[in-house]
Amino acid sequence: MTVMTPAPIDQQEDEEMLVPHSDLAENNHQPMEVAAPAEATNAADNQPVDDPPPSRFTWRIDNFSRMNTKKLYSDIFIVGGYKWRVLVFPKGNNVDYLSMYLDVADSASLPYGWSRYAQFSLGVINQIHNKYTVRKDTQHQFNARESDWGFTSFMPLSELYDPVRGYLLNDTLIVEAEVIVRRVVDYWTYDSKKETGYVGLKNQGATCYMNSLLQTLYHIPYFRKAVYHMPTTENDMPSASIPLALQSLFYKLQYSDSSVATKELTKSFGWDTYDSFMQHDVQELNRVLCEKLEDKMKGTVVEGTIQKLFEGHHMNYIECINVDYKSTRKESFYDLQLDVKGCRDVYASFDKYVEVERLEGDNKYHAEQYGLQDAKKGVLFIDFPPVLQLQLKRFEYDFMRDTMVKINDRYEFPLQLDLDREDGKYLSPDADRSVRNLYTLHSVLVHSGGVHGGHYYAFIRPTLSDQWYKFDDERVTKEDIKRALEEQYGGEEELPPTNPGFNNTPFKFTKYSNAYMLVYIRESDKDKIICDVDEKDIAEHLRERLKKEQEEKEHKKKEKAEAHLYTIIKVARDEDLAEQIGRDIYFDLVDHDKVRSFRIPKQMPFNNFKEEVAKEFGVPVQFQRFWLWAKRQNHTYRPNRPLTPAEETPSVGQLREVSNKVPNAELKLFLEVELGLDMHPIAPPDKSKEDILLFFKLYDPEKGELRYVGRLFVKGTGKPAEILTKLNEMAGYSPDQEIELYEEIKFEPNVMCEPVDKKVTFRASQLEDGDILCFQKSLPTENGEQFSYPDVPSFLEYVHNRQIVHFRSLDKPKEDDFSLEMSKLYTYDDVVERVAQQLGLDDASKIRLTSHNCYSQQPKPHPIKYRGVDHLSDMLVHYNQSSDILYYEVLDIPLPELQGLKTLKVAFHHATKDEVVIHTIRLPKQSTVGDVLNDLKTKVELSEANAELRLLEVFYHKIYKIFPLNEKIENINDQYWTLRAEEIPEEEKHLGPNDRLIHVYHFTKDTAQNQMQVQNFGEPFFLVIHEGETLAEIKVRVQKKLQVPDEEFAKWRFAFLSLGRPEYLQDHDIVSNRFQRRDVYGAWEQYLGLEHSDTAPKRAYAANQNRHTFEKPVKIYN
Repeated sequence: MTVMTPAPIDQQEDEEMLVPHSDLAENNHQPMEVAAPAEATNAADNQPVDDPPPSRFTWRIDNFSRMNTKKLYSDIFIVGGYKWRVLVFPKGNNVDYLSMYLDVADSASLPYGWSRYAQFSLGVINQIHNKYTVRKDTQHQFNARESDWGFTSFMPLSELYDPVRGYLLNDTLIVEAEVIVRRVVDYWTYDSKKETGYVGLKNQGATCYMNSLLQTLYHIPYFRKAVYHMPTTENDMPSASIPLALQSLFYKLQYSDSSVATKELTKSFGWDTYDSFMQHDVQELNRVLCEKLEDKMKGTVVEGTIQKLFEGHHMNYIECINVDYKSTRKESFYDLQLDVKGCRDVYASFDKYVEVERLEGDNKYHAEQYGLQDAKKGVLFIDFPPVLQLQLKRFEYDFMRDTMVKINDRYEFPLQLDLDREDGKYLSPDADRSVRNLYTLHSVLVHSGGVHGGHYYAFIRPTLSDQWYKFDDERVTKEDIKRALEEQYGGEEELPPTNPGFNNTPFKFTKYSNAYMLVYIRESDKDKIICDVDEKDIAEHLRERLKKEQEEKEHKKKEKAEAHLYTIIKVARDEDLAEQIGRDIYFDLVDHDKVRSFRIPKQMPFNNFKEEVAKEFGVPVQFQRFWLWAKRQNHTYRPNRPLTPAEETPSVGQLREVSNKVPNAELKLFLEVELGLDMHPIAPPDKSKEDILLFFKLYDPEKGELRYVGRLFVKGTGKPAEILTKLNEMAGYSPDQEIELYEEIKFEPNVMCEPVDKKVTFRASQLEDGDILCFQKSLPTENGEQFSYPDVPSFLEYVHNRQIVHFRSLDKPKEDDFSLEMSKLYTYDDVVERVAQQLGLDDASKIRLTSHNCYSQQPKPHPIKYRGVDHLSDMLVHYNQSSDILYYEVLDIPLPELQGLKTLKVAFHHATKDEVVIHTIRLPKQSTVGDVLNDLKTKVELSEANAELRLLEVFYHKIYKIFPLNEKIENINDQYWTLRAEEIPEEEKHLGPNDRLIHVYHFTKDTAQNQMQVQNFGEPFFLVIHEGETLAEIKVRVQKKLQVPDEEFAKWRFAFLSLGRPEYLQDHDIVSNRFQRRDVYGAWEQYLGLEHSDTAPKRAYAANQNRHTFEKPVKIYN
């Protein structure tokens, strides 16, 4: 599955809208498709490389700007034995862009059902600077309906026709088309197991990254064996047990004939559906899954397997050059992150990993007893694991563009990796040199696409033979080594020119498919790791469970295949009505999914079917009478008429076709059985047109219960008054009990239940076969008030609208706290009253509710306002979905009062003490920042009575704003950034004309990342600097302000940073020269940086934490 989300426009990996060229003016419903990047998954991409060679076509178009034609076709050229041509719209296809497409030249004359698949790129050559040539590539399955495909918005006409840009030279345009025809294989009939011996994994939606990882782990047999040997029992449920879910998944991958679903596994992770559709980070998932398994393996026969397979160790060291001092630290790793940028291959990355950094000059190392010393700092490996997992850093942060980018550079990796090379240059002195660190490549995990989405798949050679396989979700194909290795190096693909006389520059295009993770297995361990795993490794209960599952699946498959030969007949009886009404259902008569179902061959005569019924229910054939059900216009479903003898003569299949026009629908029948005095079946009474079959339900308002009591035939000319005695008998009442009758007419979208006049004939009351009458004892008027639902209509209305609502505390949004049965018609006040009652709270106005987001499975970001909705049903609806969850909070003041106030969390930084206290300030919404600070002054300890305060906006350790005192607080947002209050230092109040107030931030460079990766931390602050002041003078003030000990402060480096780039300062530098900008408070991108390690303990508070995060890290909850 390919998942794409739009990328920013300035990114190379941006997507194009690809459309057949068909004129918008002529065809307003022009089809559109978002293309995946050029090498995203496709049917032909799954085939071995025996496709026809690629070809390039160059088209010179003279007098281009003077073209009056709307569209223009190139000459025909042939690729892969097919005829092609390029189509351009010189003035755009109803857009202000050049439109350009690849067209099947002879589509009109091709045979019916033709199809061909091509990857292609179209380009407009820049004739002044070739590097500005515009090229776009895509792929398409061409057919009669879509015989051309390409780019409606190829490039802006304004750029194309601008003579300075170089696309039109001497009014000549040069267009290039690069076409690779791929073989077309029918995706749907392809059988992975038959073709390769392996099966794929189904994609749940954006889980292809997980599928590629699971296939890789499965194909490490030692790992699979360990998973099988984890203790599980037959009572475990796979959806609640990671070991069992993984065992089940691996068993199915080993023995199933078709692709396997991962739903049980993700459920065992505790992921809801929203999680499953989020693309997580593959490396993170790998680590978390292995940690979980490691934990679950503790205390079992397979304890320590994860460490044995994947754990290696390296040593971080710092060694002084001039004195005898060395500091080392041993660390373990399960995978290694290798740089791609600036490295040509895996060896270059390892060279970089162990590169020695010199600590000298301002960056000297502080060695115990020896003070500041020149030193060497680096990493060496103590041991490598049997299975070496290498994560390639294909994604990184681009500071200039302030965004994540994908590194598509060419990066080679060998089939055999020798980590002992050059006399063990990667090994530490403690390493065991007797172990031969020669590795062979087992799997290559690939990402195809851009930074904002794409597709993941894996190339694996399960037995380390020469045969590679591509595991692409459900599809597994055999591949050659070139596809698995060289084609996944990334970089640019270069194709030879086809017109040697004209444009000799080789044609290049960036490959967006490339390796991002490699798995190597050590040669000396491969026999142990690539071991045999068979049924005896699998627990008996697991084999039984999965065999049973497989048999059920086969049975269902067989039933499905033979479905056209059978009819399903569902037979409802009085017993079903009595069992279901008042328990499972209240409206209509029966739930047909819960009645006896017969699977009968369509050719069987109906009379033979009656014999089956006689056997099943013990009702002789001559005493059976069947009624057909009918769906009425008001959406109720009732018995409509009895079958005639003529209808019972033909086969079951013919009867179904007569009774139900919907193909393959079930046949639903009601079996009427009359019982004699001895309660044995007797022949049904004759039914004339005058007879009406009515069904009766009895309501007891005292118990709030409804039940089925039977059915009667009545005469259309008769009146209800004539059957009252019979109804009392059915109810078990005395014969003269006064009763009220109601007709249940419909229940969707609203309940309709109306009194029946006992003195009017059944026919006059418009009653007919299959109608339902509900009755109850007549209640004296004064008694009615003592029951919640005194009559049938009020009870049915309640049932129709009742809802079990699960309430959760907003602090614990994953756990149900309590459940209440309510009516969807409850008002806002009714709902909070019931919640307050449940919590034992006197004042219901202190309850604040928040609705549930059905998609994210989290609380909505904004609570429900006081009386902001009319009914409970409004609280539970989310777009077109209905939920049964509400979140509650208990406030310290009533909600109406709170809504008139603005609540802000303000972190107060004490002027002299190293402490931060969070204060919750509540003020009327019209208040100003000045009011907030005045209120704060009453709550905090100031350094002096008349100290002035200010309020800052801090985000990711930078100050973005000083709030003006007169700014209204209503629109200030403290959900995402921290509001910080502090005293204004005296020196800032008396700035001289040449003084500057600058931002000062702490930062560190992440040495494991690109050297430019600056990370801010700690508390940012302002500092006054004077004209001509040197760094040495400023250092004195900074050290005093921050109270840093001399020994520690000596290690700090000072830099001027602009747009995240540090420029290190010397003690004699005049700092004010760097800060020439006058806009004092807007210059957070220019600051004085204090570089040192982040040793401060993390603060316990988080004033800026929004209660819902928008990006979830990978979590496995079980």
